[in-house]
Amino acid sequence: MHFITKKHISRRHFLRGAGGAAIALPLLDAMLPASTAMAQSAALAQRTRYGALYIPHGKTMAKWTPATEGKNFEFSEILKPLESHRDRLNVISGLRLQTGYGTDGSAAANHARSSATWLNCVDMGADPNKMGISVDQVAARAIGQKSPLPSIELTIEDGRTMSWSSATTPLPMQRNPQVVFEKLFGQGGTEAERNARREQARSLLDSVMSDIGSLRKSLGGSDAARLDQYLTDVREIERRIQLAGQMPDGVKLPGRPNGIPSTFEAHLRLMFDLQALAWQADITRVTTLMLAREISGATYPNSGVRDAFHNLSHHSNLQANKDRFAVLNAYHVSQVKYLLDKLKATPDGDGSLLDHSIIIYGSGISDGNNHDHAPLPVALFGGGSGKLEGGRHIRVPEGTPLANLHAAVLNKVGVETAKFGDSNGILSL
Repeated sequence: MHFITKKHISRRHFLRGAGGAAIALPLLDAMLPASTAMAQSAALAQRTRYGALYIPHGKTMAKWTPATEGKNFEFSEILKPLESHRDRLNVISGLRLQTGYGTDGSAAANHARSSATWLNCVDMGADPNKMGISVDQVAARAIGQKSPLPSIELTIEDGRTMSWSSATTPLPMQRNPQVVFEKLFGQGGTEAERNARREQARSLLDSVMSDIGSLRKSLGGSDAARLDQYLTDVREIERRIQLAGQMPDGVKLPGRPNGIPSTFEAHLRLMFDLQALAWQADITRVTTLMLAREISGATYPNSGVRDAFHNLSHHSNLQANKDRFAVLNAYHVSQVKYLLDKLKATPDGDGSLLDHSIIIYGSGISDGNNHDHAPLPVALFGGGSGKLEGGRHIRVPEGTPLANLHAAVLNKVGVETAKFGDSNGILSL
């Protein structure tokens, strides 16, 4: 049995330093209210995280959908990069985003509806500015109120949002890792103080070193090691952001503010690392991230495919184009593996961050060539603090509303829900 022998520390304890700097801490044994397994389980039950990862333009569905169902399903070509996370992965087939369809059948309207309604499943109707609260914000109003930030909204490309705090309030998504870092870890200082620190290449941690030393003396061995690893991760992320903001003399990259890395992989990994740290420190329990915007012209040289993302999704029913698009789909999935690896390797109470989260990954489009919205490519990651069994390919009746899954996930993360969006039931998970 584990016994706490050091001084109890508040879960809301911050490391504080000069200039108003303040850094939240990860969950430590010294923060638990008692030494019993029952008390630990009760504390962790309130800490399930919710995440959403959106990728536009659909998939080559024949190479996304597993050939077999249930447990021990065979991984498809596109999902193959995630095979090492089988026990924390579920593939859901047969879902439909009815709100993706509309009277305006233009490509632009189809794409706009795909991302705008993916998390709320509310018909846009004639007014594109009137929607409904998105599932992440329903979670934020419940589990998000226990953390300093109810939610954070991230993106790799500007131009769209998928989070709505009300029927008429879309939430802006932040593209710049430097801005996200300051929002998460630069609390208390003024903008001038933060700018001065960046210009002097000083780490945020430098200003709180004395408080770190005092805290470390009060911790047990495992807590001290956990704190050191967490602070190392914070410093490493800050270093990478600073490097991204340093341009060689005379070199300017138009459209890329300081702090945004020059490659997709580096940018996405920074955002994933920030999400993991924010969850670890309990700064927020709800995150959304768009890997690309709708109608994205992005190219991904390291994927081995030279075509622009959106253009290739319009495959013209040519098998060679479908095959290349599948390669690009698998490349995007392989990038998500980085986040899952990070969450699995990060301790959180009696397990890992991956054990104590549920993340939905998918698109509001099925076949990009036809702008279909069924059957959608959808996967769930995480263990939901013991409430979500993994390792399954779940095939639901064709046309089952995506909202049924959202309602089920809300219940799994501790938000009692009978109906959400256009749901007609709650998916059995």
